[in-house]
Amino acid sequence: MKMTSEVLVSRPRFDSREVAQAEPAERELASLREAPHPSSGAATAGYRSAKYTPGEWHSNNYSILQQAVTDRDEAQRIQRESKALYQDTEAATQRTQAEGTRLLGERLQDIHLCKSELQRHIDQLLADTDELLAQKTRLEKALDTTEIPYAISTDNLTCRERRPGPDLVKDTVEEELLKEVDLIRSVQALLKRTTAQVVSQIKNNREAKLMLELDWSDKYQAYNLDDHCGRHSNMSPDTQYHPSSATMQDQVCNPTSWLKFTQDNLTKASQEEQASKSLSLLVERVVQETSQDLRAQCSRVDRAFSQRCAELIAAMEQLDTHLTQILEQTGVQEKNIVALQQAIHDKEAPLRVAHSRLYLRSLRPNMELCRDEPQLSLVGEVEQIDASLASLHQQLSEARGSLSRLEESRMALEKDIMCKSHSLLIDRDKCMTCRRRYPTISALLGY
Repeated sequence: MKMTSEVLVSRPRFDSREVAQAEPAERELASLREAPHPSSGAATAGYRSAKYTPGEWHSNNYSILQQAVTDRDEAQRIQRESKALYQDTEAATQRTQAEGTRLLGERLQDIHLCKSELQRHIDQLLADTDELLAQKTRLEKALDTTEIPYAISTDNLTCRERRPGPDLVKDTVEEELLKEVDLIRSVQALLKRTTAQVVSQIKNNREAKLMLELDWSDKYQAYNLDDHCGRHSNMSPDTQYHPSSATMQDQVCNPTSWLKFTQDNLTKASQEEQASKSLSLLVERVVQETSQDLRAQCSRVDRAFSQRCAELIAAMEQLDTHLTQILEQTGVQEKNIVALQQAIHDKEAPLRVAHSRLYLRSLRPNMELCRDEPQLSLVGEVEQIDASLASLHQQLSEARGSLSRLEESRMALEKDIMCKSHSLLIDRDKCMTCRRRYPTISALLGY
C-alpha cells in the first residue's frame, strides 16, 4: 500500500482541457506522454497496475462535469454578451450610417446653394462682360467717328491759310477752330483711356468668371459624388472595401476654409460686377458728354463762320457801294479833265491875238510907240490870259492827280472785293459746305 500510494502520488495528472488548448503537435506529444500504458497481463503481476482507481475516475468525471458546466456558463455569457454587442453595434452602425446619410444630405444642400450662387454670379459676369464688349465697340466706333471732325477742322484751318493777305487774320473762326481741334484731341485721348479701362475690366471679369467656373465644376463633381454616396445602402451591389480611404488626408481642407474659398471667389466676383457697372456708367457718361461737347463746339464754329460770312458780305457791299461811287467820280473827273483841256485850248487863240497885237504895235515908228490905253489893255489882257492858263493848268494837274488817285482807289476796292470774295468762297462755299459732313450725335455716341 505504501508503494501504491507513492506511485499514485508520483503519477502525473491528465488534464484534458490543457491538451485541448495546446497546439496540435503539442497535443499529440502530451497525449502520447500522458496516456496510460495497457497492462501486459502476467508480466505485470505483483506490480502497480497502470489503470485508474475508482476515486480517480470519480474525480476525473467530476472535474469534467464541472469544466463542462463552467464552459457552458461561459458560452452562455459570451452568447448573451455577443447578442447584446451585435445588437448594440448594429444599432450604432445604423445610427452612424443614418447620421452619415443625413450629413451627406445637408452637405448636398450646402453644395447646391454654393453652386446656385456661383452660377448666378457666373451668369452676371457673363452679362457684364457682354455689356462691356458692346461698350468697347461703342467707344471704338466713337473714336473712329472723331476722325471725321478732326479732318474737317484741320482742313478748314488749312483752307483758311490760303486767304489773301488782308483777310489772313486770326479771327473768331480760327480761334474756335483751334479750340475744336484741341477738344477733339482731348476727346480722343479720353476715349482711348476709357477703352483701355474697359479692356482691363473685361480681362478681370473673365479671370473672375474662370475662377467661379472652376469652383463650380469642382462642386458639380463633388455634388455628384456625394449624391452617389448618399444613394449607397447595405443592399447596394457596387460597394467595396477601401481601407486606406478611411484615413484622414493631410492635404484636405476643413469646412471653414472650404466655405471661405467660395466666399472669397464670390466676393471677388461681386467686386468685379460692381466695377463693371461703375465702368458702364462711366462709359455712358463719357460718350454722352464728349458727343455733346463736340456738337456744342461744332455749333460755335458754325456760328462763327456764319458771323464771319455776314461780316464779309457786309464789307463787300460797302466796298461795292464805294466802288460804284469811285467809278462815278472817275467818269466825272475824266469829263472835268476834258473840259479843262478844252478851256486851256480855248485860251490859245485869244493869247495869240493879244500877242499878235502887241507885236504889231511894237512896230509903230518913233513917237507913235507910246504906252497908250490900248497898249496897257493888251498887256493886261496877256497877263490875264497867262494867269488863267496857269490856273487852268494847275487845276488840270490836280484833276489828273485826283483821277489817278481815284484809279488807285478803284483798284484797291476791286482788289479788296476780290480778296473778300475769295475769303467768302473759302469760308462759306468750302469750309461751311465741308462742315455739313460733321457726324451726328448718334454717330458720336458710337451707334
